[in-house]
Amino acid sequence: MSARTIAAALLALTLSGPAFAQSAEVRLTPADIEALAKGGAGPGTSGVAGIQTTTLYGDPSKPGPYAIEIRVPPNTRIGAHDHRDTRTATVVSGTWYFGYGSVADETKVKALPPGSFYTEPADVPHFALTRDEPVVVYIHGWGPTSTRFTQP
Repeated sequence: MSARTIAAALLALTLSGPAFAQSAEVRLTPADIEALAKGGAGPGTSGVAGIQTTTLYGDPSKPGPYAIEIRVPPNTRIGAHDHRDTRTATVVSGTWYFGYGSVADETKVKALPPGSFYTEPADVPHFALTRDEPVVVYIHGWGPTSTRFTQP
């Protein structure tokens, strides 16, 4: 099963249930996603320079479900931070090095190749980095979200 298929299934799970009975139908191919507006830091992102964020569904700054794509360049470090909402994520491409803790300690990261899944529980500090390749990650949550750095 491809990383994009897994991500699409997770998005469908995020958007299912009685709370979404009236939600809009969304179908995005990779070409559709590529054509969506790409921005820098947005709600629920780390704000690190060079990261591109695309909102796939909803609005992370408002109550309700949302899905974002982040494209992280090679050799990027994201310091320890947390979010007010619980989030789930799928690595679509590249290898994402992800760890939990209030201090970004490279010895505590786990290499997550394409197709990997991880969680960002509410108020739990975490950090991430890329090495020599770019990474694409799909993140799903229930807004409004926030980002609070625990380490400069």
